[in-house]
Amino acid sequence: VRARRRLRRRRRPEQQQDEDPAEAVRRPNGQRHSSVRNVLQGVAQTRRRCAARHPLRAIAFDALEFRQVGEALVVTAHELHQQKSEDAKLPNEAEYVPDMDVQLDENSDSLKMEKPAHRNIGLQEKQSGIRKESTVPETAPTPRKSYSLRLLSCRGDVSRNVIDHPKVTKRGNVSVEKELDCCEVTVSLQRAVSIVSNSDSLTQCEYAVHEIATACSNLGGGPNLGTWMSCPSFIQGLLEVTFTSKDDAVLESAILIMGELVLRNEVNRQIVLNADPQLEIFLRLLALRSNGLFLKATAVLYLMKPRAKQMLSMDWMPLVLHILECGDEVQLVSSLKCYPKMAAFYFLDQLLTGFDIDRNVENAKQMIALGGLDLLMSRLEVGDARESRICISLLTSCVQADGSCRYYLSDHLKKEPLVQLLVGNEKKASAAALNLMSELTCLNRTSQMVEFLKELKSGGCLNTMQILLVYLQQAPPVQHPLAAVMLLQLDLLGDPLQYSVYRQEAIDAMMAALEHSSESVKVQEQCARALLLLAGRFSSSGEPIAEAWLLKRAGVDGSLSESFRRTEIFKNKGARAEEEKVVEERLKKLALVLVKTGNKRFLAALSNCISDGIPTLVRACLVTVAWMSSSLSPLHGCNTFQPLACSVLAAKLLDRLSYDRVMEERVLASLSLLNLVRHPECLEGLLPLKRDTTESLRDLADVTWTAKELLFACCR
Repeated sequence: VRARRRLRRRRRPEQQQDEDPAEAVRRPNGQRHSSVRNVLQGVAQTRRRCAARHPLRAIAFDALEFRQVGEALVVTAHELHQQKSEDAKLPNEAEYVPDMDVQLDENSDSLKMEKPAHRNIGLQEKQSGIRKESTVPETAPTPRKSYSLRLLSCRGDVSRNVIDHPKVTKRGNVSVEKELDCCEVTVSLQRAVSIVSNSDSLTQCEYAVHEIATACSNLGGGPNLGTWMSCPSFIQGLLEVTFTSKDDAVLESAILIMGELVLRNEVNRQIVLNADPQLEIFLRLLALRSNGLFLKATAVLYLMKPRAKQMLSMDWMPLVLHILECGDEVQLVSSLKCYPKMAAFYFLDQLLTGFDIDRNVENAKQMIALGGLDLLMSRLEVGDARESRICISLLTSCVQADGSCRYYLSDHLKKEPLVQLLVGNEKKASAAALNLMSELTCLNRTSQMVEFLKELKSGGCLNTMQILLVYLQQAPPVQHPLAAVMLLQLDLLGDPLQYSVYRQEAIDAMMAALEHSSESVKVQEQCARALLLLAGRFSSSGEPIAEAWLLKRAGVDGSLSESFRRTEIFKNKGARAEEEKVVEERLKKLALVLVKTGNKRFLAALSNCISDGIPTLVRACLVTVAWMSSSLSPLHGCNTFQPLACSVLAAKLLDRLSYDRVMEERVLASLSLLNLVRHPECLEGLLPLKRDTTESLRDLADVTWTAKELLFACCR
């Protein structure tokens, strides 16, 4: 026995060199605790290295650290328990060491057993007796519970150095992992939000923006997301990163985060607009032509609905036109579909109508110079009803700002899409189409206007006159005057001597609108515009100049508008005379149609508007009576109009000669009366003139020759 013990002591250093890891648990308690300390020290060193390289990944490493420390503590606790139980058995096991010689094989980690060199029979019998007694079954000792580690309970097999974890269902594993992942993402998001809000390092902020974008996608728009990021400091920091960074990936992430914020809360939208009042950051993003970032930025900016006062820079117009040209691709902002072309339409509407008149005109001229008319016409041809309505409204704004573009549009604009908008239930689109049609007829050459009307009448495969008639019957009253005038002008392209349903419906609608115009100011404005369209005289910028033309004929040049004085319709006097002949023929044809179809009712409607209408309508009615009386005077072979007109209009015209009336109205009234009194029946009806009327004519004679002629005719 002593020899065997000495042999074991000599072999012990050799065994410790190749000690199995499972035997490490038999070391003293101090050594066991040092192994745990080594694990903790290694974890801490790894975390410091991770934090130095990637600040945000250290957060996720903390969860892994707690998991590893827990496992190490569980292993240590279980090993301590096993060691105590084995130490209690060691004295008894030493007494029954078998009589064997053990040799260590250098080429193997296992121990080889050999037969003993010496046998001790007594000891062998004693051992056999003990073996027999050991075969008696004994109750296994109940292991002690470790209440401090109850939540991390496990069993370890010391001989195999393997930890047997308790069996958990697959669904339970998935749920636990999801909770841990969600917790890690939440902590990472909060840390990243803090960095963007407070850090001055662009690199850290860029990395934080990446992490926030990733966390937003992982959380799927959780309820806490808006709360964490809806603070003004974070939004301000995000805008600063967007303005400073040159990394396209960072800019894309920042754009998506801003879209998420704007969609979640109206307050966030106001914070962004207040932080960037002139939209300089978005102006920089829209200038980027790479990777489609400007389209994503356009979609987010459209969600914020900026006003015109925030778009003061002259760089907006070319950028918006570029978006309109390339904005067919749908952009997703937090699962919401956004169309950049609709955003471009919104921005153009703000630029053309959101400022004062001077700035609107300046922006419209800039758009025309940059080729915006062609873009709008192409969108009008391929777009739906909504896009077409917006295009027509923008084209109308351009026409009103720069009337010279009427000629380009009348030549190049396809008329069929314009007529198609009159069909259907889109009231706004139909009204916009009708408005643009009426604007494009305001050309300074009658031949050009007639050519446009012919193209509009053909309308491809559409019956434009029938469509206009149906629209006239279904449109709201405010649209009746323009629709009636357009239908009447298209009908005049045919034979005026033949009966026409379209002509009858158009004149009836016009008379009804004049009769009921006192009920609405808007209807009166539309009636005034329709009457000036019938007069058919316009400047090169599209302004109606029929009144100025009549005043010039009456000898009143001082009151002419500056635009009329600058207008030179033709440089060649022969061509001008030819054009004037065409205009006179058209007006005579139109006057005959109005008198024949409208008869006394039409003149009565004009008379009522002269006495009760708004100033613009009163002036338009006086202009209409003046050019009709001039076109149908006895000098031109017409003897039926004057008696009828004199019986209806004479009293109202005489009233307009008084001192308290506007000078232009007095001149127009005197011109109309002079044309009427050339018929003998009318002259007898006017005589004798009142004293006040005579004094008014004498005062007016200093201004116009028509007053002198009228006094001479009445005093003969």
